[in-house]
Amino acid sequence: MNDILEPNIGGASSRRRLGHFRDASAFARYRNAYDQAMAQLPEPDQAQDVVTSFGTVRVYRFGDGDGVPLLLLPGRTASTPMWEPNLAGLTAHRPVYTVDLLGEPGLSVQTRAFTSAADQAGWLAELLAQLGHDRVHLFGVSIGGWSAFHLALHAPEKVASVSLLDPASLFGRFTWKVVVTSLGSVLPFFPESWRRGLLSWISGGADASEDEPIANLISAGMRDFTAFLPPPTYPTDDQVAGVGVPVLALIAGRSIIHDPRKAALRARRLLPHGVVELWPDASHAINGEFPERVNARVLAFVDEIDRTGHAGGTP
Repeated sequence: MNDILEPNIGGASSRRRLGHFRDASAFARYRNAYDQAMAQLPEPDQAQDVVTSFGTVRVYRFGDGDGVPLLLLPGRTASTPMWEPNLAGLTAHRPVYTVDLLGEPGLSVQTRAFTSAADQAGWLAELLAQLGHDRVHLFGVSIGGWSAFHLALHAPEKVASVSLLDPASLFGRFTWKVVVTSLGSVLPFFPESWRRGLLSWISGGADASEDEPIANLISAGMRDFTAFLPPPTYPTDDQVAGVGVPVLALIAGRSIIHDPRKAALRARRLLPHGVVELWPDASHAINGEFPERVNARVLAFVDEIDRTGHAGGTP
């Protein structure tokens, strides 16, 4: 799909507290980076814009078949192209949907301000209702994992399982390092070299140079997009324990967003239907560092759910 909705641009969008690009030139730069990054992905079988009460959501479908699909939710300031390392391997086994999150850089267009975690789960539930599937397997990284978790709380009847890659603000609280990194995403005049250095730092030293299309896209989103998102709420013990669907949580041992070991301990203690693994060598960019291993683990997990209805051999 080449045609896109009119993006939110500065001015009125700012006054309405909607995610928006700073000006038309900022969007043009971002769109160029987006198209270059999308060119690295397999060709989508379908692209559609789905209307919800909080805005219109850009959704791509990759692969066909009748299996229960995966719905992929990206991290903060990222969008569909961040899944490039994983898509080919996942779509070889089952259909996959990817989403550009509302209120974040991407081709989704927010029309109503968010005031709570329930709002952010609400539009995702509306999206699920329109995709035409009884249930989906959710697969989220970082803030996408947080979104997947709250969607499972909000609309469990639509969720077959949840796979979380180093989820943000779920099992461990944010560290001071996250505050430092966040500055690069909110200060428009933050030096580009510093911004790329922060991207590399949070990604465990991954390449964030101008030759890397996904890094270019994320950097463009950090520089040219303004978000108005409520701080991600940290769930209570009762909320975590209240998730009634199977959960796979892969915690990155070198993550800077939380204390990995404490996060793994909390997840193991509270998740009633959870499989929790601490990957010592992984950073927060776990999906790109270990794409084959991540894909294999997630696919084995969702295959078991489809086959038995539960995970880990425990009903």
